[in-house]
Amino acid sequence: MAPIEVTDLTKRYGDGGVVAIDSLSFSVEEGEVFGFLGPNGAGKTTTIRTLLGLLSPTEGTAQVLGADIRDEAALIEAKRRIGYLPADLGFDEGMTGEQVLDHHAAIKGGERREELLELFTPPVEREIREYSTGNEQMLGIVQAFMHDPDLVIMDEPTSGLDPLKQEAFHAFLETERERGTTVFFSSHVLSDVRRICDRIAILREGRLVALEDVETLLDRGGKRVRVRLADDPDEAFLTDGMLDRRMSDSTVTFTYVGEYNALLNHLANYDVLDVEIKEPPLEDVFMHYYGEDTVPERDSSTPHAEALDA
Repeated sequence: MAPIEVTDLTKRYGDGGVVAIDSLSFSVEEGEVFGFLGPNGAGKTTTIRTLLGLLSPTEGTAQVLGADIRDEAALIEAKRRIGYLPADLGFDEGMTGEQVLDHHAAIKGGERREELLELFTPPVEREIREYSTGNEQMLGIVQAFMHDPDLVIMDEPTSGLDPLKQEAFHAFLETERERGTTVFFSSHVLSDVRRICDRIAILREGRLVALEDVETLLDRGGKRVRVRLADDPDEAFLTDGMLDRRMSDSTVTFTYVGEYNALLNHLANYDVLDVEIKEPPLEDVFMHYYGEDTVPERDSSTPHAEALDA
């Protein structure tokens, strides 16, 4: 059985029946890094909390490491093999980092504790109230992985980390994949998922709008092209398949989603001085294929954002 198997999972809030997640169905395979994307208010955190039994589903269910999330006793046993990094860590500010880790180790073990502390280096001798956001996040990462779980579920795992620690975290997840650890994490940081994810699910207003491997998404998004010509181009230069076209003097940039041979044949009609072709940003892929509102970014205007994904 897949480590996570979600079937028609739905969660509504309040008497008005505000839908946080709506008939979600997907599975996460063993040993894969699975990215769960969407803007604030899309339902990412609600999904995670429901998978962990912290919220009860309105309809549908899910299996997590073989335990039905509606079966409290079975889920408690499964949680011994799960690492969890919430968006709001909620550490006791009066405790030191060492005490926090001691507490978690007493519950679930800590055989990888020293190894992880060498990599992520939170100042464990100091009280949490003295921690920066980045130090607190690193402590959270250590507690999530230190008992060597089979499955790790994380909500915005790189929040607050500086670029060097983000890079260390990405490399660490690649190593964990090689060890067979299954990782499920929500994010709005596209560089995270592009670097480390095997597959991506995109959530929009509580519904799953895409479930693809990263390379398929990029292929659908075409290529980002910059062409510099000997002469200023005219309107005839713009042809089918060119999206997001920008012209500046003799340089044209665009996203190309047509046949590449057709593009090369078209360019052969011009005196081309330079051409650059590269993958488009994932933001562009999402905007072209799933609607502008699915681009994962902070959006405080999303209705019910605080209620549904806080």
